[in-house]
Amino acid sequence: MPQTRLHDFRRGSLRFDVSDTGPLDGPVVVLLHGFPGSRRTWHTVTPLLAAGGARVVAFDQRGYSPGARPRRRRDYRAVDVVGDVTALLDALQVERVHLVGHDWGGFVAWRMAAASPHRLSGVTVLSTPHPRAMLRSLVSSAQALRSLYIGFFQLPWLPEALLRPRLARLLVASGLPIDLAQEYQRFLSGPQALRGALNWYRGMWLPDRRRRRTAPDAITVDTTYIWGNGDQALGRRAAELTGRYVGAEYRFVELDENHWLPERAAARVAQEVLSAMGRDHSGTDASR
Repeated sequence: MPQTRLHDFRRGSLRFDVSDTGPLDGPVVVLLHGFPGSRRTWHTVTPLLAAGGARVVAFDQRGYSPGARPRRRRDYRAVDVVGDVTALLDALQVERVHLVGHDWGGFVAWRMAAASPHRLSGVTVLSTPHPRAMLRSLVSSAQALRSLYIGFFQLPWLPEALLRPRLARLLVASGLPIDLAQEYQRFLSGPQALRGALNWYRGMWLPDRRRRRTAPDAITVDTTYIWGNGDQALGRRAAELTGRYVGAEYRFVELDENHWLPERAAARVAQEVLSAMGRDHSGTDASR
């Protein structure tokens, strides 16, 4: 069957919007955005990856795609958001992809790598440490103070009310370029969009009997982890602990950047992803 561009896909009653560029016969890389972005997060990274020969697929995740904004927080548990990625791979009719995630997208990448390593040729995570490393850092560094805002996000309706008119200003203060900050604010002004985005914080750790209790702590997929040493939300301790939880080839890349790596360091991000994809297919470190 000839390959065709994917513009959207469905999972049950949810419909997700997709961008699909680059050569159709190239190795597939899937890009996962975080809060409060969208597939627009990868706007500058995508053409660089496509120029390197990759088929580049990004989608607006659960809570962000207008057709996929469930209202209940329990619909944002880890197994659900990881299942969305699996549904995308099935819609693409590909067995394995290189998975790239930033912020919450990075969390999804870690979980996907643990639960379904057979669907991944490799993984590149931006900013977000391994979940176990994050937990350890909460009691061994100032990470708990950096993460206090997550407690505020658990409140009903109040975070939406306070963030909606101020989001762009807060994003600029954190180092995001003003044009993107304004675009992200406009995007999340749609019906239920901000609520859907915040439900990632509210639902991700809810008890879930469907969760695989046998999921390995150690990642068995070749991994590149990119962290900015000016990240205001995610500190050094968790970043440096992350390698302990990867039982495959591991590369840690530290940049003199803040949290917004896809937006501010697109060329370096694309370089590292293409290098990692080269290792996926050659079994060697193409950067050496």
